[in-house]
Amino acid sequence: MEALYHQTNKQVHEVQSYMGRLETSDKQSVHLVENEIQARIDRIFSNLERLEILSSKEPANKRQNAKLRVDQLKYDVQHLQSALRNFQHRRYSREQQEKQREELLARTFTANGTHKKILDVANMLGLSNTVMRLIEKRAFQDKYFMIGGMLLSCMIMFLVVQYLT
Repeated sequence: MEALYHQTNKQVHEVQSYMGRLETSDKQSVHLVENEIQARIDRIFSNLERLEILSSKEPANKRQNAKLRVDQLKYDVQHLQSALRNFQHRRYSREQQEKQREELLARTFTANGTHKKILDVANMLGLSNTVMRLIEKRAFQDKYFMIGGMLLSCMIMFLVVQYLT
């Protein structure tokens, strides 16, 4: 039983080191590392089952201590299993977010549909196409007047600060 216990304990420490490697692995090899960790955890669980059987066959004065050590190993392995599941869940969530981000970036947003709806509403209100074109032309010209006024205001403020201070 002692040899199997030490072997299983060593495997638990190896899995812990693999968990550290899991955090630093790249996207291509992360699945391989996860599969390796899961296989090692499964082997540890099979060893723990054998250890439970062997601990129940220990002499009465050593049985409680043996069961306690096996239970401690079980707890450690369950903790590693849940840490692996948490990592997989975080990775899956991250991949889903990246996929959604890529879908949003690939989508093209156009104002043509909105512009057409505005024209339809204006036509329902009784505005003719000529009046609508004049409004659009005026809005286009007003944009340039606004930019020119902003630049002129900035220049005046600069000159006032430069010469009056």
